[in-house]
Amino acid sequence: MKVFRTVATIILLAWPLHALAQDHVPKAGEEDKPKSSSEIAAERAAERSYKRSLSNIPDQAPADPWGNARAAEASKDHPKASVQANPAKPRTKTGSVANTSGSAN
Repeated sequence: MKVFRTVATIILLAWPLHALAQDHVPKAGEEDKPKSSSEIAAERAAERSYKRSLSNIPDQAPADPWGNARAAEASKDHPKASVQANPAKPRTKTGSVANTSGSAN
């Protein structure tokens, strides 16, 4: 009996939601109903306020996510200036495997 009451309660609670979900489904080829003058005026007002709110956003400089990774003077001269190698000290591999001519096992 308890199960029956639970199922009946769930059905009674879900019934209005089911009815609201099937309000009106437009069929293929069915035209939209004409809008009233108040709906048209409301859409125009919403569009104007949207455009006005967009004009209130300040202009921002382009974002440079790698700006902190580059040196300040290198970014002024040339974008690839910071990538150049230091000619005073050549880079070499260290360790016994890199310096031997045989195969590494």
